[in-house]
Amino acid sequence: MTIEVRLTDVSKVIRKKKCCRKTSSKRKRSPASLPEISFPLQRLYMSCLDVFKGVGTVPSPTDVQKLCRILDGMRAEDLGLSRNLRFFKTSSTVGATPKVACTTIYQSEKFSLCIFFLPANALIPLHNHPGMTVFNKLLLGKVHIKAYDLVTSSNQDDSISPSQPKLACLKADGLFTAPCDTSVLYPTSGGNIHAFKAITPCAILDVMGPPYSKKDGRDCSYYRDVPYDALPYERAVMSEEERERYWWLEEIEMPKESEMEGIEYMGPQIIEMSSS
Repeated sequence: MTIEVRLTDVSKVIRKKKCCRKTSSKRKRSPASLPEISFPLQRLYMSCLDVFKGVGTVPSPTDVQKLCRILDGMRAEDLGLSRNLRFFKTSSTVGATPKVACTTIYQSEKFSLCIFFLPANALIPLHNHPGMTVFNKLLLGKVHIKAYDLVTSSNQDDSISPSQPKLACLKADGLFTAPCDTSVLYPTSGGNIHAFKAITPCAILDVMGPPYSKKDGRDCSYYRDVPYDALPYERAVMSEEERERYWWLEEIEMPKESEMEGIEYMGPQIIEMSSS
């Protein structure tokens, strides 16, 4: 059954609910509240049901393109967002980093849909996505993104302490302004370790499959980036241009600015469906 046919079924469900309101002759009831449905969001959710197969799997290139097409076409209005949201306003003291807010639209064991709200100058520090495929869609604002992939080798010792710096290659370091294309990162590539700094108030839609799960070994780790020439490790011969692309990443404790305010999702709802 295609996504289009299933979306038609969703429309029938909504119309049926509208037609089936009843009032008792003995007691007047207030009309049942119907969910506000965003069909771009519903289409995204239903496509995620098809694309994300669970732990240890990565979406095929065709499936990645399918989700990117949907996300590229999504706008802030599809999620009921505007630049006047209270989450963008901050009463932080002078010099303090504004706090990021996060709301979860949907979460299962296979994938999650979340929105991050960043006031101007707010930060999401360098962090990783172990075993996850992640789609980032900037819905509002302008943000600076810095992203790395770890450089691994076949003879790398798995017993190396997490505290020892790891070599990483810079994949992105620039400004992005909405609307822009969706970015995709994979379990070991595409900028798996990234950080955000809001230049203006921003809203970022994250699609993650599978989501973070500490009990399943997908906990979030944080990093500090150190210039390639700054640490006394044996280094390969590189040109100056190449050295600028390689950095050391030191794992650190969760930074204070990574603490987020969890808020209830109040936007358009999705109608949950079976993945079978």
